[in-house]
Amino acid sequence: MTAQFQRHLSLLSAKPELLFGLQHGLEKESLRITPDGRLSTKKHPEGLGSALTHPLITTDFAEPLLEFITPVSSNVDETLEQLADLHRFAYQQMGDELLWPASMPCFVDDEAEIRIAEYGSSNVGKMKTLYRKGLHHRYGSVMQVIAGVHFNFSFPEAFWQHWAQWQGKDSSIEQVKSDGYLALIRNYRRLGWLIPYLFGASPALCGSFLEQKRSPLPFRRMGKGTYYLPYATSLRMSDLGYTNKAQARLQIDYNSLPGYVESVQRALHSPEPRFAEIGVKVDGEYKQLNDNLLQIENELYAPIRPKRVANSGEKPSEALLRGGIEYIEVRALDVNPFHATGVSAEEIRFLDILLVYCLLSDSPELYADGLTESGRNITTTVLYGRDPKAQLEINGEKVGLRNYASSLLSEMEAVAKLLDQAYNSSDYSAALVHQRCKVVDPELTPSARLIARMKDDSLDNGCLSMELAKQHKRSLHGSSLAVYTQQFLDNSSIESLKAQRDIEMADAEPFEVYLEEYFSAT
Repeated sequence: MTAQFQRHLSLLSAKPELLFGLQHGLEKESLRITPDGRLSTKKHPEGLGSALTHPLITTDFAEPLLEFITPVSSNVDETLEQLADLHRFAYQQMGDELLWPASMPCFVDDEAEIRIAEYGSSNVGKMKTLYRKGLHHRYGSVMQVIAGVHFNFSFPEAFWQHWAQWQGKDSSIEQVKSDGYLALIRNYRRLGWLIPYLFGASPALCGSFLEQKRSPLPFRRMGKGTYYLPYATSLRMSDLGYTNKAQARLQIDYNSLPGYVESVQRALHSPEPRFAEIGVKVDGEYKQLNDNLLQIENELYAPIRPKRVANSGEKPSEALLRGGIEYIEVRALDVNPFHATGVSAEEIRFLDILLVYCLLSDSPELYADGLTESGRNITTTVLYGRDPKAQLEINGEKVGLRNYASSLLSEMEAVAKLLDQAYNSSDYSAALVHQRCKVVDPELTPSARLIARMKDDSLDNGCLSMELAKQHKRSLHGSSLAVYTQQFLDNSSIESLKAQRDIEMADAEPFEVYLEEYFSAT
């Protein structure tokens, strides 16, 4: 332990209650599939309301890629019950369709059958759809239907008041929070490989995916059409998955908030020759929003991002500059196929431990070499993380992955105990114990359990996922709502459809003018 980490632990030991009330929110994606395991080609169910305006249920890239959004809550169990209720409601509206329980997509015979998400005739709706068309032309649609879980996290205000005193800096509370969250983010970039090792659940994929995403990796074949890497943890996080090679040269600045915003803005205004070849408006039809490295800020594929709730019409960077960092978004979780809603309380509590640890620990500034090193460590972990010989690169030195993971989790024990004191429970220590067991025995990781289940039961990846999809639907569809009422969910859908109509009725300017004004204000 460093002196600074020990000092922060000591200060919090006197006031563990400052960690009570950590705020969480989940954004969980799931593909709608047919009863025979194929991607749904149906429109977003009307009973789920408007994907443009519904606050809790929307779509991501494609019409069948649902996204469930939980409100901010300081209660882990409440967050998971809210997520379960949204799944229950979705099942009511989907007929015989199911939700695919994995991150890597189901069988996709032809990329053309992936229906890009539609958001209506308003200018903002057209822009959202056009952005997705741009993603299709840039990276292909298959990559875009990979699903994940985004975890939103923030510390309570009372914590930051004391943190500001402990830092002894004459800064505004907004500055203290932004500096603190950026320190956390830098350390997360250094330690983020832990997440795919512990929770990665995509070591295998359908052969139809590989047919459309060529790869030199030494895949092994199982059954009729499953391909896997024996020590992989999260192919979703690999170059095969939700990544952007064009952004490989982009170095985002995490050392200051102005630096971060400037580096993102640079990408928004940097022409990309490969994207210029696509064209923006060809034969009167838009193909993408622009030909820059990023069309909009959402296209930045980062495992963690600083965030602030934006005002109407405000862009993410503008919101950050206005009020500083309000929360962070971790984007590295695979959908957990062994849980009906794709995420467990244990995962949330370990993320709490990790993120608190990242803030309390020393966080030197992070530059290009550090970002490159962290990227290599992620690649090692997602492709070969369970290999007993797997090594990471830490400050230029080679270290055994499992040995380093074990030492980190040992240091996190003190954080887990503080959180247990804050919440008057033993849940955090129990969550950490489970992760330490996975380091001692990699066969306990979700990725290893999936490979073992397929081999033991002679099941293809698709067949196993179908079994789990049916099991999860029976489990959730047959149970009652726990937090929301049926009337609330029904009314939310109805009100969202009305809100979309109101937006469409209020539009007065041509789409071309709307786009021009949007980007001229950037």
